[in-house]
Amino acid sequence: MAPKTALPHSRNGVAPRKRSPEPRLSIQAPELQAFGTLRDLPISLPSKARSGSCRLLNEILADTMVLYAMYKKHHWLVAGPTFYQLHLLFDKHADEQLELVDLLAERVQSLGGIAVGDPRQAAELTSIERPPDGAEEVSVMLDRTLRAHETILTKVRRAIKATEESEDWGTNDLLMSDVLRRHELQVWFLAEHVVDLPLVGA
Repeated sequence: MAPKTALPHSRNGVAPRKRSPEPRLSIQAPELQAFGTLRDLPISLPSKARSGSCRLLNEILADTMVLYAMYKKHHWLVAGPTFYQLHLLFDKHADEQLELVDLLAERVQSLGGIAVGDPRQAAELTSIERPPDGAEEVSVMLDRTLRAHETILTKVRRAIKATEESEDWGTNDLLMSDVLRRHELQVWFLAEHVVDLPLVGA
């Protein structure tokens, strides 16, 4: 009588997958969670409040991703007598906007939502005007960036009011303490560059 072949060790009646050093390519599966839906996280906040906050945050997040890219483009293309100062300032502001991207996205996730993550989706959702693909004069760059800040600040102020009404204090604090104040400070730094004062003399 032939000896019985030992069955591979299984857990819950399921045989383990055969191990292989080959990469698993072309893996396909349905989405785990659709954009615009919520997971039920026990954070003591009603789903209506969480859903509303996620929608507002994602609008601001999309605009912030676009503003970050705008700052990087201006950092690369700025030219003229103020090149060095603005080259550094634009890059500093870009880094600070990138920090806001992460804070906004993580807040959406902590509310049980799905954060905008693809730049192409951000481009579909943003209300910031698309600039030309080429280079622009410094004064136009500054004006365009100031208007982008104002677009975001308008949404941020609306969202602060909405999250106060829904008692979503976590989102409210993020928008007021981090997002609003960061944008207002960056606007000040930019606006001082378009004051019409001579370089020398009075």
